[in-house]
Amino acid sequence: MEILLSTAYMAPIQSYARIFRTPVAWEERCESFLKQTYRNRCIILSANGPLTLSIPVVHSGSNVPISEIRISEQGNWQRHHWYSIVSAYDKSPYFEYYADEFIPFFEKKWELLADFNAAIRDTVLRLLGIEAKIKNTTEYAKDFQGEDCRDLISPKRPLADDSRFVPQPYWQVFRHKFGFVPGLSIIDLLFNMGPESRLILRDSLRIQ
Repeated sequence: MEILLSTAYMAPIQSYARIFRTPVAWEERCESFLKQTYRNRCIILSANGPLTLSIPVVHSGSNVPISEIRISEQGNWQRHHWYSIVSAYDKSPYFEYYADEFIPFFEKKWELLADFNAAIRDTVLRLLGIEAKIKNTTEYAKDFQGEDCRDLISPKRPLADDSRFVPQPYWQVFRHKFGFVPGLSIIDLLFNMGPESRLILRDSLRIQ
């Protein structure tokens, strides 16, 4: 079954579990930008608990398609995000193995949010050996013939709303402080579990 997802910054495991299970995943490139969503934010696990990292964007009006949303250069956000990621994961088993793959995303200046998100996504898919084909919509998908996850996968909605997603516990750096924390960015899984991330993704989704 094909799926439809919104663009997302280092998307949650919930998204990648679906991409792992489908031959074709569509990314909505024609919707309007929505605040407080995974489109420009992700959640990692820091020493102080779940930490939200948000990319500042240039607001150009409510009808601007997500494909045209520009990244703001305010606040030196790239340096801040990378520092937060290093602080959270430098003790994880696979951080040193994968870090060089991610550093360029926090050094090079990017203009468009969707392009930045897609570049990271493609890197993650390559590292995980996931061969799903990703297609971009060319008009807003009103009646998608497949599984529409644009509103389902959101930091505003509890994981329990997603009847297909079954979070699988895995080793996390700060498990001794917080226990297992579900619903995090794919980088939490990748840095902690490395190649075994595929097994977690495989077991995290009920088959319809």
